Amino acid sequence: MLRGAMPAPASAPNPCGPAIPTAFFARDANIVARALIGADLRFDGVGGIIVETEAYDATDPASHSFKGATPRNAAMFGPPGRAYVYRSYGIHWCLNLVCGAEGEGSAVLIRAIEPTAGLAEMARRRSLTDPRRLCSGPGRLCQALGIDGSANHVPLDRPPFELFAASGLQPVVAGPRIGITRGTDLPWRYSAKGSKFLSRPQ
Repeated sequence: MLRGAMPAPASAPNPCGPAIPTAFFARDANIVARALIGADLRFDGVGGIIVETEAYDATDPASHSFKGATPRNAAMFGPPGRAYVYRSYGIHWCLNLVCGAEGEGSAVLIRAIEPTAGLAEMARRRSLTDPRRLCSGPGRLCQALGIDGSANHVPLDRPPFELFAASGLQPVVAGPRIGITRGTDLPWRYSAKGSKFLSRPQ
């Protein structure tokens, strides 16, 4: 058993709202990044509540799409409502949800979730027991959920992905993004106010 949380089966019932449709993602990256706070994200039944996101688009010097499309970042250019999964520094997988218009090069990085479903499996994959550290960062999150490059360009509205809308309004805090050297003045990082599951306090 994990400290502070009871293990939940991968098939735990969805505590949030209806499934998020593809049309949800056909909007500005910052609108989508903020709206995703409180949504329920699962991959093969394992996941939880999104508590931290970052927005990126082609006008942003910190974005993979800033210099145009390449074979590596092709998924980021759409269509919206798909996963863009890349490897950071050759070590950690990172999950992004593609948004905006097709060809635009916009996506939302999922930085952290509050784990609620499949905690025992997450703990096994991460080799730790503290639920606050299971998914507190994009690399940790992908390891906990079992997401790798095979999920790149996969539609978000069908298995293995599941996305459910947030239930009610979520208090959201905005601030600078983390781990970048360009575009550091943009307040494009969004997090659930007061969450203990963030990659870093806002």
